[in-house]
Amino acid sequence: MKQRAALLAAALWWGSLTAIGFLVVPMLFAHLATPAMAGQMAARLFTAQSWVSVGCVLVLLLVTTRRDAGPGASAPPGLMLLLAGLLLALLLEYGVAPRIVARENLRLWHGVGSGMYLLQWLCAGAFLWRLGRPRG
Repeated sequence: MKQRAALLAAALWWGSLTAIGFLVVPMLFAHLATPAMAGQMAARLFTAQSWVSVGCVLVLLLVTTRRDAGPGASAPPGLMLLLAGLLLALLLEYGVAPRIVARENLRLWHGVGSGMYLLQWLCAGAFLWRLGRPRG
């Protein structure tokens, strides 16, 4: 049961990052009347995505971390991917997004945010890939 819950949470995390960042937001800019309208909607979607990411990572941490591990036990496989993805989501939401919304050095912060979003997507994808491997 824990394995299935983890797989679903990882798939939701990666899939939602993929859908929002690579499909929905580009379509907003292609089809809404002005870039300002598209930007406002994109900001709301990225905020929602940040909270989906946080929720999925917390579920993954709960179901993949062994409670019976002692002080000398090694970290669960993929722990660094989860922590990096969580950190990136929080930094995007509280560090980068406010600067983009305020249009503060927009080109720089948009580039930083896009890079961090891509890194988070890679973390989620790598974790999903690892989790989906057949057990040998």
